[in-house]
Amino acid sequence: MHSARLIVRSPLKNWRAISRCSALSQTEAQSVVAEKLTVPPPSGVDRPVSPKIEKLVTEISQLNLLEVSELSGALKKRLNLPDAPVMPIGGFAAAAPAEEEDEAPKQVKSIFTVKLMKFDEKQKVPLIKEIKGLIEGMNLVQAKKFVESAPTVVKADVGKEEADKLKAAIEKVGGVIEIE
Repeated sequence: MHSARLIVRSPLKNWRAISRCSALSQTEAQSVVAEKLTVPPPSGVDRPVSPKIEKLVTEISQLNLLEVSELSGALKKRLNLPDAPVMPIGGFAAAAPAEEEDEAPKQVKSIFTVKLMKFDEKQKVPLIKEIKGLIEGMNLVQAKKFVESAPTVVKADVGKEEADKLKAAIEKVGGVIEIE
């Protein structure tokens, strides 16, 4: 039994070993070795283009607009490519935000904050009594301090109906209410 051994001495002499062990000709073996020995370009530098591609680029760059259009149509037909939709540069982009604003549902506020902004000094006592009744766990002293510290929040995170009831009750006894 005789086994074939491949001794690699230098990259340039590999073509002889490849051509002896395979059905490749000497020229084909040299090209295989040459392809394996190409060093890739650095990352910041453009890669070299093959002469065939370079020739095509040169010829295409010399075409006028009508010829480019014909070339594009022929390539689409030959390669079975679908027509890509053409977007105008500023046509739809400018109209899109306006449509979005119209279609966006307007948010309906459902949670409110009731604030005592100020009060009538002549009706201070009835207002203190009303605040004591409206806010749970508050005594007269706390209600007096609360009213005197206006503007202050009476109740937060309440529904529209409750906010309207609080506003009506407090304004009835001389308070000025703001609902946020």
